Amino acid sequence: MTIGWHFDNTYSKLPSSFISNTSPDIIKSPELIILNNNLAKELNLDFSLVDEKNLSKLFSGNLLPEGSEAISQAYAGHQFGHFTMLGDGRAILIGEHISKNNERFDIQFKGSGKTPFSRNGDGKAVLGPMLREYIISEAMHALKIPTTRSLAVVKTNEDIVRENVLQGAILTRVSSSHIRVGTFQYITARQNNNELKVIFDYTINRHYPNIKNSKNKAIEFLKVLIEKQINLVVNWMRVGFIHGVMNTDNMTLSGETIDYGPCAFMDIYDPQTVFSSIDQMGRYAYFNQPSITKWNLARFAECLIPLIDENKDKAINIATEIINTFEKNYEEKWLNMMRDKIGLFGKEEKDQVLILDLLTWMHKNKVDYTNTFCFLMNEKVENDKIFNDESFQVWQKRWKDRLMLNNNTPEKYLKLMRSVNPLVIPRNYKVEEALEAANNNDPTLVKKLIEILENPYENQKEITNYQSSGPLSMKKYQTFCGT
Repeated sequence: MTIGWHFDNTYSKLPSSFISNTSPDIIKSPELIILNNNLAKELNLDFSLVDEKNLSKLFSGNLLPEGSEAISQAYAGHQFGHFTMLGDGRAILIGEHISKNNERFDIQFKGSGKTPFSRNGDGKAVLGPMLREYIISEAMHALKIPTTRSLAVVKTNEDIVRENVLQGAILTRVSSSHIRVGTFQYITARQNNNELKVIFDYTINRHYPNIKNSKNKAIEFLKVLIEKQINLVVNWMRVGFIHGVMNTDNMTLSGETIDYGPCAFMDIYDPQTVFSSIDQMGRYAYFNQPSITKWNLARFAECLIPLIDENKDKAINIATEIINTFEKNYEEKWLNMMRDKIGLFGKEEKDQVLILDLLTWMHKNKVDYTNTFCFLMNEKVENDKIFNDESFQVWQKRWKDRLMLNNNTPEKYLKLMRSVNPLVIPRNYKVEEALEAANNNDPTLVKKLIEILENPYENQKEITNYQSSGPLSMKKYQTFCGT
């Protein structure tokens, strides 16, 4: 097949303790459900001459591309605060594809069978969660948030036993890499500093070559990663995204969002919102995401101690000092992001109070997060009578007075607001409707939802049908990881 694959597999050349050679299970009757042609073009891949039967074979792992080299990766992680040795339990990296622009991308199958890291699991995935990851990851990309991408979903036509018998599926995930904080934790736990230096140099060469010549690469790496992760979580907060499982094995060193299991977008504003069925204590609630990001970064800093300085105590002090810059940097970037959301140019002393008062009002009155900012941009929203509330009117007067200090036209501040406030997000009830239809062999709602989410900042035909908070917004909505 003339598709355009160009594999250059470097991770598989690392020490054998980092990886395990693994082959995808052969699937008897794979069936292609969805293919991301836009992403394929970005990767310089052309599937137009490949029939659906062979596409199904390709994205199930039955027909591996020339140059691929299937491996599973070892890593560890703090899962809900508890350290565990892990690894790709249901994912297989088939290789690193080089695009026409000389960009390197991991191509990974998720749900393709057992690996040496499966820990008594079956290594399989089911249709609903794989389509959810496709929908949400592509929505995140359209929202201009760093993320892994989804190239295809194949139904395996196997029965997969979870709480119920469900339809099997395989997702093809695309990422800058799958190197995680947990990758470094795995190697640190092995107490092998030579291996630590290998993965350290590899990661810098792959993602941050600009710091290769730094006086202390470990210090610079930590600083760069803190900035990357702050930018990422600020963007999550911007759109009301709740990851749901911010374990250290789900923090990539590329700065991309990864693992769309128990995730969802907040409808009614509540900083304590949790969607994950397994997060009973709210560890990964919306308002906790910044502090957990810092906690995860501290775990990464611990791994770098031998590389920061030969004197352990000195290294710990240096790392601690760098980690403690997190709050100030985060608060500044969050505040600037919120200024953008309400169209403020420059900085005024009372900006933070103005922003916090709006969020307090939204929480007290159970108002939709996304639609509040749409209303401020003069976009038509449902239930707009709530904005006749006297306390909101008082706030709105203060906001308009602040806008006068912009010394800019309304067109300019509206342009700023429209660049950061989506008109549409993956509404939970719409995602559930689409997944239910797909489970009943009708993928049309999934494809339509993805089409709408491709342009979240634009006023599109039919968009009003996707802007409602929906019936799930006032209920205890739960999401599941699918394992």
